[in-house]
Amino acid sequence: MFRCLLGACLFAVSATWAFAFDIEAMSDVERDAFRAEIRSYLVENPEVLMEAIAVLEARQAEAAAAEEDMLLDQYRAEIFDDGYSWVGGNPDGDVTIVEFLDYRCGFCKRAHPAVNTLLSSDGGIRFVVKEFPILGPESELASRYAISLKRLEGDEIYGAVHDALMEWNGAITEGALGRIASETGVADHEAVLAGMNSEDVSRVIASNRALGQALRIQGTPSFVMGENFVRGFVELDQMREIVRNIRAQQG
Repeated sequence: MFRCLLGACLFAVSATWAFAFDIEAMSDVERDAFRAEIRSYLVENPEVLMEAIAVLEARQAEAAAAEEDMLLDQYRAEIFDDGYSWVGGNPDGDVTIVEFLDYRCGFCKRAHPAVNTLLSSDGGIRFVVKEFPILGPESELASRYAISLKRLEGDEIYGAVHDALMEWNGAITEGALGRIASETGVADHEAVLAGMNSEDVSRVIASNRALGQALRIQGTPSFVMGENFVRGFVELDQMREIVRNIRAQQG
């Protein structure tokens, strides 16, 4: 990365000086001397490179933030109010947290207790789950079961099974789902299984994947916290700090 930034800085310096005269009109000897002078100056004044790199990184960060703001505006309804994703915590909370997750994702499992603690300790959080199975057949099996369950038996039992799947450490098979269903009180496990491959369930997964692709989400967990993208695992203290900042910005 440093080499790329260095090349960008050299190009910027050369381009700036090019306004004073036409580099293309130089002879080969003059051009070599010019390049040597640039190199000598930068070697003698390396702080110039660091300043240029800092400016470049700041501009890149600003561009990334602007892109994320644009994506949030463009896909706001799909992110926060798609009409089919499970909503936990306080549905009328002043801060919304959306999590794209995969039941086979180790970092999602690590984040799960922190998310639950945040929800139980802060009554102002609205929490939206985006089923985002990207880690293979077991991931998709779990998500299809959860989505089918929500459609057939409602939000409360979905929440219980969601927790159980996040805490499950073995392979996710139909047998495992049967055990989870028994332990969480699923009313009609067989009906949920039968509905897993329905068009409605497939549509939810396809929509979430399309949204994830549009938002440049490449891994789980990924969060949208208020107006902020948080890509990757975060500790409970970090979550709380982000929530405090969101509330401060909201006034």
